Amino acid sequence: MNQGKAMGGLRYLLMTWLAVLLLGAPAHAANNIAASLVPESRTVAPGETVTLALVMRPNKGWHGYWKNPGDSGIETSIAWTLPDGMSAGPIQYPVPEQLIISGLMNYVYSGQYTQLIDLAVPSGLAPGTRLPLRGRVDYLACTDQICVPESAQIATELEVGAGGVRDPAFDRYRTALPRPLDRPGTFQLSGDRFRLAVPVPESLQVSDAYFFPLTDGALDYGAPQRVTRAGENLIVETLAGSGAGALGAVEGVLKVGEAQGLMLTARPGGVPAAGVALAPSAEPSAAGGGSTFLLALLGALAGGLLLNVMPCVFPILSLKAMSLAKAGGEEREVRREALAYTAGAVSLCLILGGALLALRAGGTAAGWAFQLQDPRVILFLLLLVTAIALNLAGLFELPNLAGGQRLTQAKGVSGAFWTGGLAAFVATPCTGPFMGAALGAALVLPVASALAVFAGLGLGLALPFLLLGFVPALRRRLPRPGPWMDRFRRLMSVPMFLTALALAWILGRQAGVDGMALGLAAALVLGLALWWMGRGSRAPWLPLAPAALAAVAALLLVPTASDPAQAAPRGLLQPQPFSEARLAALRRESRPVFVYFTADWCVTCKVNEKAALERDEVARAFASRNVAVLVGDWTRGDAGISRFLAKHGRSGVPLYLYYAPGKDAQVLPQILTPSRLTSLVT
Repeated sequence: MNQGKAMGGLRYLLMTWLAVLLLGAPAHAANNIAASLVPESRTVAPGETVTLALVMRPNKGWHGYWKNPGDSGIETSIAWTLPDGMSAGPIQYPVPEQLIISGLMNYVYSGQYTQLIDLAVPSGLAPGTRLPLRGRVDYLACTDQICVPESAQIATELEVGAGGVRDPAFDRYRTALPRPLDRPGTFQLSGDRFRLAVPVPESLQVSDAYFFPLTDGALDYGAPQRVTRAGENLIVETLAGSGAGALGAVEGVLKVGEAQGLMLTARPGGVPAAGVALAPSAEPSAAGGGSTFLLALLGALAGGLLLNVMPCVFPILSLKAMSLAKAGGEEREVRREALAYTAGAVSLCLILGGALLALRAGGTAAGWAFQLQDPRVILFLLLLVTAIALNLAGLFELPNLAGGQRLTQAKGVSGAFWTGGLAAFVATPCTGPFMGAALGAALVLPVASALAVFAGLGLGLALPFLLLGFVPALRRRLPRPGPWMDRFRRLMSVPMFLTALALAWILGRQAGVDGMALGLAAALVLGLALWWMGRGSRAPWLPLAPAALAAVAALLLVPTASDPAQAAPRGLLQPQPFSEARLAALRRESRPVFVYFTADWCVTCKVNEKAALERDEVARAFASRNVAVLVGDWTRGDAGISRFLAKHGRSGVPLYLYYAPGKDAQVLPQILTPSRLTSLVT
């Protein structure tokens, strides 16, 4: 830094520290940054968490500061006055901007910005109770010439009740927050250089990248940063800070586009060599790259379409076959059913995708098909599939039950909608071709774009039905309705019974023998109740209460933990449990390593294991080359596995990797054959 810059920086630094000393003094004029407090909903339920927005509006030429202000500045602080039992969480900051003043790097907001605070409402409050919220917010307002410490009194009021109206502006506020990256980065020091590797899917288009450190002393704030792409890592290189050598972790936000960032934690470790420099963008995309979104959407469409012919869809083929067989009829009605089926599939994918994004936003390392990691969901599916199988087998008919028979026959708009939803619910756990990269990219896209990708998955799954509804030539190729349809319907109960049997086995794997016994008992009671209801007796609804009670009791009592010995890896390959540490150790020994990720509820995984992995020729080939085999069991969820999957651009199983000695991972197809596996070592 030259002498002029040094003196300018010292002058600006002195102004900042003077502001620190004066902070808290009463303001005698209107603030240069106006502060106001807005609740997401003014009506809250007891025990609920409500989000507050601290909206900051700087005058022209003024700016406020991020949590880590950089070389100078002060972060925002709030002294709350809250009703008894209420507590406020930390301030959540949007992605900041860089501003260099007199040679000093500042992390700032030059336009209107909004900081969010989560507020916990105590339980046990009576409806109508008013909750006054007050606070004093202290912050620093600066131009490029002067800094002024400012304070503002903020206040709002909540009322305890139900059905509050939500402020839609909070969607925009949350979009500006950095999204949490569910896998850690690595950093290392090389002389006076700080090098950081951030795992980001290669399909994500990044523009105007910059790393904002939250950990003080990790890097020199004012030094330029060089960001390159090396495969699935973004490499950040800059001058190290004075305290970098003593750090066990570095936290921060990686900016990947205009007002878009990823919150991450990096730990000491290897960092790949610098890769290809990122192309500058005159107009950075706020959606994380339009081409990334388009590729992810097309991948989701193709992946959903291919799910129709993959083994993981086999449990619902009976429902689809019955719908296809009855697709004839009045043109307008057929199209309505096709649209309803599509709406059901898309809606379910949106619900699952939205829940997944919400979990990840809350810091949970969840992945696609997270719902099947809960034994209660498996039990619910067991009861549902058992009821459908019994109906298809002709054990009962429910003419008085508006949606029951339609659910399996897909006759009518309501039945078509629920059939589409069920198809998506059962079909989407397995990650097929195209789906892996598409869903992996969706998890780092903005919320609206990510939901569009999940909707594309449902649309792809429903596309055959949609084409049948709108292309009469395709419907004319279907067999004509006749007596054969009744026999076909009963025949289609066989795969549904097999599905129920598979679900019972999965329940036993997840919740043990006791859990499986509970599920089978509840299925038996449900079957008896449905038979009674469909036999035309005078009191058809009589057994509904005990059946519902049995189902609820089973859902409440099913064990949520199983014996760890049950999940021990086994098979001809004698795999070891996966961990990144064990993988690294084996690779240091220069051994070839085969890694596969599976789950008991993933039909594709189980088919591959029986048809390819557990074959004598594969075991002999691997043993001849001393190939180490690691298995990651994702049946009950595992944060470490979730992070590793995401590192490879995947959000679900299966995933198959082969590490030749001294080489990077080779990603194998998701449909395996013995010859493909043996070719790895020959």
